[in-house]
Amino acid sequence: MGKSNQTAVTEYVLLGLHEHHILEMVLFVLCLGIYSVNVLGNALLIGLNMLDPRLHSPMYFFLSNLSFMDICVTSSFVPLMLVNFLKAQKTISFPGCVLQMYLTLAIGSTECLLLAVMAYDRYVAICQPLRYPELMSGQTCVQMAVLSWGTGFANSLLQSILTWRVLFCGHSVINHFFCEILAVLKLACGDVSLNALLLVVATAVLSLAPFLLICLSYVFILAAVLRVPSAAGRRKAFSTCSAHLTVVVFFYGTISFMYFKPTAKDPDLDKIIALFYGVVTPSLNPIIYSLRNAEVKAASIVLLGGDLLSRKMSHFRCCSPTLSGRRG
Repeated sequence: MGKSNQTAVTEYVLLGLHEHHILEMVLFVLCLGIYSVNVLGNALLIGLNMLDPRLHSPMYFFLSNLSFMDICVTSSFVPLMLVNFLKAQKTISFPGCVLQMYLTLAIGSTECLLLAVMAYDRYVAICQPLRYPELMSGQTCVQMAVLSWGTGFANSLLQSILTWRVLFCGHSVINHFFCEILAVLKLACGDVSLNALLLVVATAVLSLAPFLLICLSYVFILAAVLRVPSAAGRRKAFSTCSAHLTVVVFFYGTISFMYFKPTAKDPDLDKIIALFYGVVTPSLNPIIYSLRNAEVKAASIVLLGGDLLSRKMSHFRCCSPTLSGRRG
């Protein structure tokens, strides 16, 4: 009977803040603006990394991955959430819920790993500069990025399969803005102890372990920076890490606050905090890198002046055999 009730659910109701319509209208405006900043800012960073040869380095390759990730994770739930803010009945189809949960979990796991890889890149650049071209070759960078994406998506696939094998007994009301795995598991009427155990293990392996590696990397980086004799040299060495370190603090700070704070008496407060983590944090990355990274700021100024595009087109015209033949 459990299985028949489970398969009978074709769509889910997302409660959101259904009792606070005015607050939902405020959140609609705020989330629309922040989502626009997220997409435009991260797309700009990806474009800069592609157009400006000065940004063709491992650090900016990983930054492009991070930017693409931030666009994907917010696009997986924000557009539908914005539509639901304007509707009295907030629903999502069963396939849509499955995909939404899978993508948010996969990209969240991947981001933890990618931040650790970026910390390793900074460690090699500062602590082993002579071996940097060897240790951070183009092939190695691609392999580390593929490993991060593959591990995150494989973990999400396992968690999703185990989640949707649980009996839900026809329950279809999710007390959240989107299909978040913990909110979905609360609908289960069967045993979810295995799911809870695997979630704890996955969190330890894919979130805590990368965080410890990041901390260890920065211990070595700090020791190396302090050995630099000149103050200007120390500033220059640490400035290459400041943007990444700021992103790490925001990312893990919001996660820690969300999962380790005391349980709120008002469940709506927990949902707003989760919304802040899911919508605001991804939009901060392009802002942080634009404000704290001199190379990104310089590339942005050149792009706004039109020099990057004209230079790229000139290079294309010079190198294209067809165009070169026509000129001849």
